[in-house]
Amino acid sequence: MKRTILITLRRTAIAAAMLIAAAVAAMAQTDAQFTQYYQVPTYYNPAATGTSDLLRLRAGGRMQWVGIDNAPKSYLLTADMPVKLAGKRIGVGLVAESESQGLFRSMLIGAQGSYKIKLWGGMLGVGLQLGMYDQKFRGSEVFIPDDNDFHEPGDDAIPTTDIHGTAFDIAIGAWYTRKNIWAGLSLTHSTSPAITLKSEGSESGTGTHEYEFKANRTAYFMAGCNIPINNTLIEVMPSVLVKTDFTFTTGEANVRARFRKMFSLGVGYRYNDAVTLSLGAELKNFYIGYSYDYSTSAIAKASSGSHEVFLGYSLKLDLSEKNKNKHKSIRIM
Repeated sequence: MKRTILITLRRTAIAAAMLIAAAVAAMAQTDAQFTQYYQVPTYYNPAATGTSDLLRLRAGGRMQWVGIDNAPKSYLLTADMPVKLAGKRIGVGLVAESESQGLFRSMLIGAQGSYKIKLWGGMLGVGLQLGMYDQKFRGSEVFIPDDNDFHEPGDDAIPTTDIHGTAFDIAIGAWYTRKNIWAGLSLTHSTSPAITLKSEGSESGTGTHEYEFKANRTAYFMAGCNIPINNTLIEVMPSVLVKTDFTFTTGEANVRARFRKMFSLGVGYRYNDAVTLSLGAELKNFYIGYSYDYSTSAIAKASSGSHEVFLGYSLKLDLSEKNKNKHKSIRIM
C-alpha cells in the first residue's frame, strides 16, 4: 500500500493530501524501515538497551526509492548503555527518529529503560519506552486542479493549511541473550495512540477542521547469532526481523560474514519487496555501515533503489567494583 501511495504522489499532488486517510489503515508507515536493523535493535525493542558493556551510539539515514518524488526519507539516532542501580544491572537509552513521505512528517522521541535477569545461562531483559509521537501534514502545499473529477478545491476533507498533532507513546519489549545468540519480542505504539491534527495555533471548537491519525500497534520479533568458522578469522551472522500490525505481516532475513571482527559483507531479502546488500567496517571504537536495496516489485521501474548509511561509536564501560577506591603506591622499593 505504501508503494502505491508514493507512486500516486508522483503523479498528482491530490493523492498526497489523501495520505491522511490512507495512513490510518496502512501498516509499516508508523515506524520507519531500516535494512541495517541489526545495528539499531533498541529502535525496535527498548529491552535491547544495555545488553553489552558498551556505550553505543548510532546515527544514520535512509533514502528510499530514489528517483520517485516525495519518497520516504528517514533519520535515526539511538544511544544506550548499561548502568548499575542498587547493585542491579539495568539498561538505559534514548531514541529519536524522523521520517518524511509526501506531505507527511513524523517524529518520535523516547526514553528507554530495561531490567536484566539471569536466566537459563543467559540474560533476559524486560524494557519500557516512554515518549512523544508527533505528526505533521503540509496542507498548505496541496494543489487541486479545477477540472479534477474526484475532488473539489473546496473539499473540507482535504486540509488546506499545515496541521499538526502530538500524542504520548509507549513501547514494551523483552530481549534475551546467551553467548552468541540474541532474540527479542516487542510491541511499539502499544496503546495505539490517536493523534488529533489541527492547524497550528488553533483550538477545538473554533470552527476549524480536525483530522485524526492513529499509530497502529506493531509487534516485532528479532533474532540472530554469531557463528565462528573454525580455523578461520571469519564468523557468519544470520538474523531475521518479522513485523506485524495483526492485519498485515512481513519479514526479512540477512546473512553477513565478518572478517577479523572488522569488515562485514551481507546479503538479505525482504519478503515481496527487495533484495539487499550491506557493507560494514568496525575500526577501533567506530562503525560505518552502508546498505543498498533493489526492489523486486514493479516499483523498480520508477526507482533506482534505496540507500542507507549508519555511523556509530562504542566505548567499553567497566561496571565491576574491583577497581573501586583502588590506588597505586608511589613508594620506591
